[in-house]
Amino acid sequence: MATTTLNEVLKIAVDNNASDIHVKENSPVFYRIDGVMVGCDFVASRELLDSFIEQITSSKQRDVFENTGDLDISHREDGVGRFRLNIHRQRGQIGMTFRWVKSEILTLEQLKLPPVMTEIAKAKRGIIIITGTTGSGKSTTMAAILQYMNSNRQEHIITIEDPIEFEFHDDQSVFEQREVGLDTDSFAGALKHALRQDPDVIMVGEMRDRISFEAALQAADTGHLVITTLHASNAAQTITRILDMFEKNEQDQIREALASNLCAVISQRLAPLATGSGRAAVNEIMINTPIIGKLIQEDRLEKLSGAIQGGQGDGMMNFNQCLLELVNDGRVTREDALEISDNPEGLKMNFEGIFLSADQGGGLVG
Repeated sequence: MATTTLNEVLKIAVDNNASDIHVKENSPVFYRIDGVMVGCDFVASRELLDSFIEQITSSKQRDVFENTGDLDISHREDGVGRFRLNIHRQRGQIGMTFRWVKSEILTLEQLKLPPVMTEIAKAKRGIIIITGTTGSGKSTTMAAILQYMNSNRQEHIITIEDPIEFEFHDDQSVFEQREVGLDTDSFAGALKHALRQDPDVIMVGEMRDRISFEAALQAADTGHLVITTLHASNAAQTITRILDMFEKNEQDQIREALASNLCAVISQRLAPLATGSGRAAVNEIMINTPIIGKLIQEDRLEKLSGAIQGGQGDGMMNFNQCLLELVNDGRVTREDALEISDNPEGLKMNFEGIFLSADQGGGLVG
């Protein structure tokens, strides 16, 4: 489409490598650069925002916004780039949040993700869940896994997104990308129909409810690989969040299904690089080994963190183990690592060369 009334706002974001742009009616525009909010002098008027909405949306989309107060769409600005966009109302005024979707899909190696991620990307069946808060790089990591498959496997990959973020081009694999609201009515409906479309891999942009998760479990149980994201801070919380989607009398069955079908949980945060520009992924990685599967099945979720800490031989790591590597490699400062850590006292001990038995892969589960 042609350039819009917010062309300069979006161009400044891309020129300054901003991840997000925050636009509020009659307020200065803010950019998130390397995780920090940076303001500018430009103030967006109601007339300008109304004009922008008119330029980029269909009448059906405008009806959705008017009726619900929220609209999620993707937008391509000529000569600038693609953005994921949420339009919303706040205090009766228009607000917009843009996420810049870079056209280049970075590889696992370029992202400097742990080597075990390549092994996870080779999985043929089960469920891979990528978790973290908003803005933690979940979509970028998931895209890197899918791109690895695209380059190394001959598969049919279906993505279900709201809206579509990264655009994939067929290499060794064949991609079909479906956008909720444009190509399909719902995640759950698209998942159900995807099983009739001969997929090998199904990517679900976000797991939002029990209906979607039940469909994902069914897909995994019938030999497919499902990759999805969830808002959770670590692996144990991820399992808890999933179980909370279901009634108490259903949870034993879901634990059994998870123990059988879960492939891995990858939890992610971002840490500022020591150079002062850019951010590094910090990961907790839980692989569904027999020990992990047993703990999930027996509802001993409080033991998962210890099993992860002691599972380095299986490719697992917790946040402190990842942070220690990043500090030792000079990529992240000690101060930033301690601020991000859930257990800064334990990390301080690690910096001094002091490790508990589980830190070195010792026994921990009885």
